[in-house]
Amino acid sequence: QVQLVESGGGQVQPGGSLKLSCAASGNIFRIYSVAWFRQAPGKGREYVAALAWTDSSTDYADSVKGRFTISQDSGKNTAYLQMDNLKPDDTAVYYCEVQSPTQTYLGQGTQVTVSS
Repeated sequence: QVQLVESGGGQVQPGGSLKLSCAASGNIFRIYSVAWFRQAPGKGREYVAALAWTDSSTDYADSVKGRFTISQDSGKNTAYLQMDNLKPDDTAVYYCEVQSPTQTYLGQGTQVTVSS
């Protein structure tokens, strides 16, 4: 059984920073990619960023490009989302999604609130 544990959410003022973590444990033998999504109250799920596990190539939504950075620690099966210059519109529950050869796993979500 595979478990994803997310952490790092919280409340921050506009312009502040947070770093989210997504740690995969259990019988996950290979990771293809990791993606971060977010969902704000009353809105649908929004793609944020993705990383290809083998070559570390990355992709970002236009709304976060230049402010967010997705990265990995392969030895720990952990992905990160560094979020800088946060804006109130970034307020949402953030989820990580891990793609393996056979299955897609979704984390439990972590709340990020950007407010003065």
